[in-house]
Amino acid sequence: MKSHKIKNTKRLVYLGILLITMVSCKSMKNAELGGFIGAAGGAIIGGVIGNNVGDGDTELGAVIGGIVGATVGSIIGNQMDQQAKKIEEEMPSVAVQRVEEDINIVFDEESGVYFNTNKHDLNESSKETIKKLAKILEEYPNSNILIEGHTDSVGKEESNFLLSKYRAQSVRDYLIAEGVDEQRFTVKYYGESQPKYDNETTEGKSKNRRVEVTISPNEELRRQAVAQIKE
Repeated sequence: MKSHKIKNTKRLVYLGILLITMVSCKSMKNAELGGFIGAAGGAIIGGVIGNNVGDGDTELGAVIGGIVGATVGSIIGNQMDQQAKKIEEEMPSVAVQRVEEDINIVFDEESGVYFNTNKHDLNESSKETIKKLAKILEEYPNSNILIEGHTDSVGKEESNFLLSKYRAQSVRDYLIAEGVDEQRFTVKYYGESQPKYDNETTEGKSKNRRVEVTISPNEELRRQAVAQIKE
């Protein structure tokens, strides 16, 4: 009975430490969310480690892993917040959204990146917008970049599928030409299959003709965050 009470007390103490650590994180917005995501993953890994170090103390392992994960997640979240803020400042017409650890950017006709009908070549205005993004991506090199192409529903489905591919590739190729490492990129394309707006309206069609860019922290950024908390 006594050992059972001690174990329950330990569990409460450990969980209390984890909660205090997470609540006391000074980073805000998505950096804070990154801390909670990191804490959850760290707690799971730490619990497994704790269960295999001899005494089977999964609660202690989970707390230690959770604290480390929360700190790492917070560091990553802070850097992604800074990058998102820079994009918003340098490219005010572009729709920028933070989703968990990622940054999502939507390029459409209202944001300075657009294509002529049935064309995938970048015009000069589009190049200037993408050039600004390239400088920011070079400033924050530790990320992976997903580029996704979309079209409206005008024309044949097969043609729109290829058009979305070529437009996404055009954005990627210009970013590479501006100095961004090509190893960071993944390209996907969906044609007209993923509309966000009503294709029955002119405005909806113009917004569905878009290229989306998702910036995600890479393994190097995670390693740097871990190294930072060890200092």
